[in-house]
Amino acid sequence: MRNHTLVLSETVSEQAKIPRQHWDATLKRELALQLYREGLISFANARRLAALDNVEFHVLLGKRQIPRQYAAADYERDLENLATWNDNNLDR
Repeated sequence: MRNHTLVLSETVSEQAKIPRQHWDATLKRELALQLYREGLISFANARRLAALDNVEFHVLLGKRQIPRQYAAADYERDLENLATWNDNNLDR
């Protein structure tokens, strides 16, 4: 896996209201949120970039009022999966 480095000027880092010890985590989280908001990366990749689990990232999206990217095809697939799950679990 390749890593990428982002270089920011000292002026930007000095003016940011982010404690130095939280700099990397905060910037990764903000980048993940913005890329997801713009539809440039998936939910899974955004939450990985933000270093959050599914629930934590959903909560963060809610706090920031960022809509989930959820298409009709996703809904249909979820309904099919739910029906399959119900069928498998009702037999028990």
